[in-house]
Amino acid sequence: MAFTNYSSLNRAQLTFEYLHTNSTTHEFLFGALAELVDNARDADATRIDIYTVPREDLRGGFMLCFLDDGTGMDPSEAASVIQFGRSSKRTPESIQIGQYGNGLKSGSMRIGKDFILFTKKDDTMTCLFMSRTFHEEEGIDEVIVPLPTWNSKTCEPLTDNMEKFAIETELICKYSPFHSQKDVMEQFHKITGESGTLVIIFNLKLMDSGEPELDVVSDAKDIQMAGTPPEGMKPERHSFRAYAAVLYIDPRMRIFIHNHKVQTKRLSCCLYKPRMYKYTSNRFKTRAEQEVKKAEHMAKIAEEKAREAESKARAMESRLGDDLSRESRAALRQVQNAAITIRREADVKKRIKEAKQRALKEPKELNFIFGVNIEQRELDGMFVYNCSRLIKMYEKVGPQLEGGAACGGVLGVVDVPYLVLEPTHNKQDFADAKEYKHLLKAMGEHLAQYWKDIGIAEKGIAKFWDEFGYISANWNQPPSSELRYKRRRAMEIPTTIQCDLCLKWRTLPFQLSAVNKEYPNTWVCRMNSDVEQDKCEAPELKQKLPIGVLKKEVVTQEEKKKHLSEKIKLQQEKLEALEKISTVRSSADIKKLPLEISTRPSEPPVPSSRSLRPKSPPLPAVLKEVKPPPTPSPRISNAVKKTDSLRVQNSERASTSRAHSQPTAIKTNNTTKNISKIVPTVKSSPSISKPSFLQPTRSSKPTLLSSPNLKSSKFVPAKKPVRSKSPVITSVRKRTSQQIVVEEDEEEEDIVSTPKPEKPKRSKPADMKELNEVEVKQAKASISDSHVSLEPLKRTDSPDADVLVSTKAAQKDKGLHVEVRVNKEWFTGRVTAVESGKLGVRWKVKFDYVPTDTTPRDRWVG
Repeated sequence: MAFTNYSSLNRAQLTFEYLHTNSTTHEFLFGALAELVDNARDADATRIDIYTVPREDLRGGFMLCFLDDGTGMDPSEAASVIQFGRSSKRTPESIQIGQYGNGLKSGSMRIGKDFILFTKKDDTMTCLFMSRTFHEEEGIDEVIVPLPTWNSKTCEPLTDNMEKFAIETELICKYSPFHSQKDVMEQFHKITGESGTLVIIFNLKLMDSGEPELDVVSDAKDIQMAGTPPEGMKPERHSFRAYAAVLYIDPRMRIFIHNHKVQTKRLSCCLYKPRMYKYTSNRFKTRAEQEVKKAEHMAKIAEEKAREAESKARAMESRLGDDLSRESRAALRQVQNAAITIRREADVKKRIKEAKQRALKEPKELNFIFGVNIEQRELDGMFVYNCSRLIKMYEKVGPQLEGGAACGGVLGVVDVPYLVLEPTHNKQDFADAKEYKHLLKAMGEHLAQYWKDIGIAEKGIAKFWDEFGYISANWNQPPSSELRYKRRRAMEIPTTIQCDLCLKWRTLPFQLSAVNKEYPNTWVCRMNSDVEQDKCEAPELKQKLPIGVLKKEVVTQEEKKKHLSEKIKLQQEKLEALEKISTVRSSADIKKLPLEISTRPSEPPVPSSRSLRPKSPPLPAVLKEVKPPPTPSPRISNAVKKTDSLRVQNSERASTSRAHSQPTAIKTNNTTKNISKIVPTVKSSPSISKPSFLQPTRSSKPTLLSSPNLKSSKFVPAKKPVRSKSPVITSVRKRTSQQIVVEEDEEEEDIVSTPKPEKPKRSKPADMKELNEVEVKQAKASISDSHVSLEPLKRTDSPDADVLVSTKAAQKDKGLHVEVRVNKEWFTGRVTAVESGKLGVRWKVKFDYVPTDTTPRDRWVG
């Protein structure tokens, strides 16, 4: 058959939206089947039958059929089916599921290679045939779709082109399972009513094993996924009967699989202690505003196209004038029909714009419904619907994500309108992942509130589940099948069932005889034992749900401070416990300490009998004492706690005696809680006096680093250094990467200096105290070469830099190795210049390292 013979046949119209509508695929096979169920529901069908017909001559061995009693399609409506990406359902008043005009094609082609559609409406019978097998064998690139039509009463062809009709029927008989017109008519006769649609999919897709993806043999009442389901798989992902039962939030269509009725569910009626929470969000308004802008733009473009088409029709009509030839009239009619069609589309887009503008002013409110699934507690999570159609199921939120017993067994249900969240084209997810994540977070907060409201945790979670027959400790184990437990569960959840005539939902009174009762495929209102609900004329009773309110906890400043102090106390206790049982001998010991360390000074421990020695005297008073602020008595800036003595043999000085290691103090940043430096404390002579604090001032000059309670106070340094004849610490010299040697001298100024490592003292005066050594690890790699000051340190109160230097005479600070904090990061360097003024002292520091070339290597601080 030559390709030119197909020139008069219909072709699939690929619109611009096609690229977007076909951008997603049906990874979930039941989602593809659900697309055809959605079409029946949108066609106002009251019943759909899903069944298979064995055909060994076809790939897969059977045909999959979907037969509904909906409104059907006339020839023009059937022709619109092959227009990819265009849907007549997309109107402002529509509450239908279909929005993209792609579900039938994408769903059918996911299941098999070919499908044929039979539909009846208004005394017409139309057949639509879309076959990839036909195109492959004929070698045709265009999408050709045969679309013949008959009169439903006389079975005569309805066409003005018999040649086209003959080609279409010939292709159907050649490539479809129905090889004669008689076979085709038999399919129409399966639509028993005046209207309806039958879709048959054949040449099914196969797995790598050569078997079909769908298993229709294992269970005669079901369609299942092929293969054994893995452990933990939800029943809705393995059984299409289970999936179809919860496919719609408010089912109004009866679904039959292999002539057995699916007991559809309204999930909110199947839960123990259901409760509803109302939720509104400003995010929904943002989404609506975007939709309004989009609708306004589309309406404007459509209006311009309609005006252009109408202008073209009027111009052609005036040009033809009195020309009444057949060709002229046909051309004019064609242009006028096109203008009418474009005007209709413009009117639809205008109504969409107006409807969205009205919707923008309306509050966007969602209803969260939660309840406990006492029938199968392992099946918990959130069911998210869009326009009444299931999109996501068993989504864990809030406390359920933690994996504990809290909120276990709780199901949640929410129906999200299209203007709030837009589903993807396969209806298995939402297009806006950020908005969907926000929705789940809100559901998690309300779920936690529901768990508090029902009070299961207060009464005892294990006791609660035992009451309903969950005796096993295994959470996934089903409940006991004993009659007493079945009755207990049935008492809490009344049976709801749908009438086959009026499609209303009825709640049946509890009866012991109804436990384990299987209801027939056909159930009507008169079978109800409730006399008020035993007639189809009786109104359907709405489910009465208690309303819950989300109670957000308001944390006061006092509560925050209390929580913080408790956290600090807990961390301090952990540190003290570690110090009691651990000795800091190496860097590995330091890593074992907790990162969050409180700077609260600890009480000095009682010295052990083997290391008794005099108490350390107070540090020298180098600053003029003034009246301190009303705070606790000052202490050295870092908490000092004695650990077990460390005996370290000095490898360089064999003549010296063994020295006891001194207690270590850990300096932490009160904001970041990270270890900044480890400073050893040193014994000194009893004649040294304790330093005093300076009076607070508003100056932003260097401040004395004091205890954590005084970190916000600001101090002015003394104008002149105070000298003392008392023995003081004169140097701190680094010996190794893990060892610091501390030396003392009697007659020196009351300052701390840091001599260069390359000129260490090799001798010790006779009156000098015994050397003290301690193994420490610097907390930052960047300050591994820096010396550690043992006196109270000064800190600048500059907004971008803090400097730690020893409190000594200003001009003698030159060459001092210091640590500078810039933008919350510590850098090492040396003081190259010092300026003294009325308000204080400034130091010019040359950094050893800067992170970028643009960062100045020299900086004034102070």
